[in-house]
Amino acid sequence: MNKNTIAILIFCLLCFILKGFSQAQVIKPDLSASSHFKVVNRAISISSDKPEKVVVHLDAKAGDGIAWINDIQFGKGIIEFDAKGKNVLQQSFLGIAFHGINDSTFDVVYFRPFNFQSPDTTRKRHSVQYVSLPQYDWSVLRERFAGKYENNLISTVDPESWFHVKIIVDTNITVYVNNDQQASLSVKPISERTTGTIGFWVGNNSDGGFANLMVRQQ
Repeated sequence: MNKNTIAILIFCLLCFILKGFSQAQVIKPDLSASSHFKVVNRAISISSDKPEKVVVHLDAKAGDGIAWINDIQFGKGIIEFDAKGKNVLQQSFLGIAFHGINDSTFDVVYFRPFNFQSPDTTRKRHSVQYVSLPQYDWSVLRERFAGKYENNLISTVDPESWFHVKIIVDTNITVYVNNDQQASLSVKPISERTTGTIGFWVGNNSDGGFANLMVRQQ
């Protein structure tokens, strides 16, 4: 066996190993049972409108609510999921919590569907938000850094329909919606937390639907 053949075989082996490693980092959590979640300040229901699509629904109550997903720690990488809110003013805040330390200490990227198509340009710029709790809620960030940690969506999205979210968590937190090639939001994380739990999040007096969660660990 000559040197060229050996080199090709080694290259193929490395590609195979790297491919397997990459695939091992992709997590598609089983969302089909409420026992797979730790739910805080909400009731959870599981349904399926299609055999391949399990929908997790959190009901509406005063205060924030979370459905932490059991047995997943997330640091850097990509989070993707589908979400469905509603076009009701101040009653549709929903997104994903990550880098969770406990039920009050975590980061969130969330959406306000009732602002997606608002004719008020100021409200429209409040469509997607990043916060880091408990120190940096939306009100603190809006007061200290107006317009920095929230933005409008790049394309038009129906506030009553399902939409797809892709969040890249690295040196920046970058948010894409549906098939947009341009990010709707890209910010530096405020928190120094680099890992923690992950879960579906809804805000005050809000319910929401979630599906098709996929996590790619970096």
